[in-house]
Amino acid sequence: MATTDFPAEIAQLRSTFASIENVVDVEKVRAEIAALSEQAGAPDLWDDPESAQQVTSRLSHRQSDLERVERLGARIEDLEVLVELAGEEDDEDTRAEAERELGSIKKSLSELEVVTLLSGEYDEREAVVTIRAGAGGVDAADFAEMLMRMYLRWAERHGYATSVLDTSYAEEAGLKSATFEVKAPYAFGTLSVEAGTHRLVRISPFDNQGRRQTSFAAVEVIPLIEQTDSVEIPESELKIDVFRSSGPGGQSVNTTDSAVRMTHLPTGIVVSMQNEKSQIQNRAAALRVMQSRLLLLKKEQEDAEKKALAGDVKASWGDQMRSYVLNPYQMVKDLRTEHEVGNTAAVLDGEIDDFVDAGIRWRAAARTVAD
Repeated sequence: MATTDFPAEIAQLRSTFASIENVVDVEKVRAEIAALSEQAGAPDLWDDPESAQQVTSRLSHRQSDLERVERLGARIEDLEVLVELAGEEDDEDTRAEAERELGSIKKSLSELEVVTLLSGEYDEREAVVTIRAGAGGVDAADFAEMLMRMYLRWAERHGYATSVLDTSYAEEAGLKSATFEVKAPYAFGTLSVEAGTHRLVRISPFDNQGRRQTSFAAVEVIPLIEQTDSVEIPESELKIDVFRSSGPGGQSVNTTDSAVRMTHLPTGIVVSMQNEKSQIQNRAAALRVMQSRLLLLKKEQEDAEKKALAGDVKASWGDQMRSYVLNPYQMVKDLRTEHEVGNTAAVLDGEIDDFVDAGIRWRAAARTVAD
């Protein structure tokens, strides 16, 4: 069996780590942490609970980012010491431990390297995710609910806070649509590669003849609006309807007309909110999501103009980006990256990091080709 060339491997680790440090800009992160810590220590911080939550959450995540980079640098140093020790003592057990740690560090570096690819204009933002049932009837509605659970479980695994803004239940089962926030730095850049049409193939639990059914659901991911963004919407451009919130099967969950449906008349964009307790809260949440969608629409229009000037670039996501096949075999496959796994249950339980990482690398490669 070939022995590992540890000096060459460690040199490569150091080179990759140096590139990551350069992109992450550790000194800038430290400066941001210092500024956020000063804000977090202000005596009037919690006079504005929403702002305070943003500051403390951002501080926690940036501290975690810095710790992750520093810990990885320390592990590379420790690996070098471990290799020296194995050589001095000619100890096979220590050498085997070094082999395992080398593999583990490579994996951690690869995961951290993916984060450095999130350099889009809004990639640092929190995300608003909307899932809509497509073709396939009740199976599509059930699939939409499965996808929502998948993303919420993914966020839970990473310790990301989420907030469900709106759920529109289908008559028989599942969801017509649902909208939720993922409150973590880079949530938009990370989850934006999940946007597109998802397809499910399975034996339908709603078909009494046990036939195989294909159904579809659409995933939309937009960056959360921030106070510094200039997206002003004149009142004259908005139509606002209020109605009574409802739960599964049409069951009323609120005895007052607190739910809000907001329509942007020039674009036809519609946002519904019903998960807050008051009409005022639902209206504020709807306006925030509406501003986020208009911000992204503006960006897409600007990008389209740039593409028109640059010529046609073949980097389309296509109508269908991922298939979840539960019958006649078990497989989840991304049609853009070709990444696939056979453990469908784990994927639908939120284990989608490999798909997300592959998607981010695919997008970065596509942008490089386009440039």
